[in-house]
Formats: sequence, C-alpha cells, structure tokens
Amino acid sequence: MRSCLLALLDAARRAVGSLAVDSHGATAVEFAFVGPVLILLLFGIEETGRVMWTQAAINLAVEEAARCASVNATTCSSTARIQSYASSHAWGMQIPASEFTVTTPACGWQVSASHSYNSLVSHLVPFNLTLTAQSCFPKWS
Repeated sequence: MRSCLLALLDAARRAVGSLAVDSHGATAVEFAFVGPVLILLLFGIEETGRVMWTQAAINLAVEEAARCASVNATTCSSTARIQSYASSHAWGMQIPASEFTVTTPACGWQVSASHSYNSLVSHLVPFNLTLTAQSCFPKWS
C-alpha cells in the first residue's frame, strides 16, 4: 500500500513538474488578459470619433440654418422651414426637425439644437450624452 502511494505521489510530482515547464497555451492565456482591454480601447476610440462627428454635424446644421434664416427669406421663411432646413443639413444624420429651435434674440436669427446621443455598443461602453449646439446670425436689412 505504501509503495502504491509513493508511486502515485511520484507520478503527481512528475506531472506538475512537466506542467511548470510546458508553454503550450501561454498565448491564449496572455490574450485572455490583454484582449478585453484592447477591445474596450478600440470601441472607446470608435465611440469618441462618432461623438465628435455627430457634434460637428449638429454644429454645421445650426450654423447653416441660422445663415439661411438671415439671408434666404424664400427657403427659410418660417420656423418650420428653418427647422426642416437644419434637419436636412446634418451630414447624413437623421435628426428630427423638432430637435431644432429657432428664436430671434438681439443677435439676429438664433438656431439651437439638442440631440440625445446613444452609444452603438451600449452594453460595452454604456453612456448617453446630450449634444447641444447654438448659432446666431445677424439679420440682414
């Protein structure tokens, strides 16, 4: 019985010893540590780019709409037409015209926008932003 137990312990020691020097699967273990961080970094870069692109599109839309309201009385003759114009100038985005507001403060024609930005990968990068933009163009006499 004792020799059987010693043989079993010796076999276990040899198995553990051979596992300690075995490097098969090391790459998979290293990727298991580095992979999720790399994927989150890539999605974070992509989402940051999309946020910046969306903000630039909203800025352009309000600037174009405020200018149109000031200089083009036929195309932008009413608040609804100015909002529609702003919505159509948002770089291929589908922003509803209702997200644009038009006012006439002392500076001239002012167009503002407030757009709720949702992440494409909300289960990995969970954030929602409200992007805003405002532009005022002086009234032409």
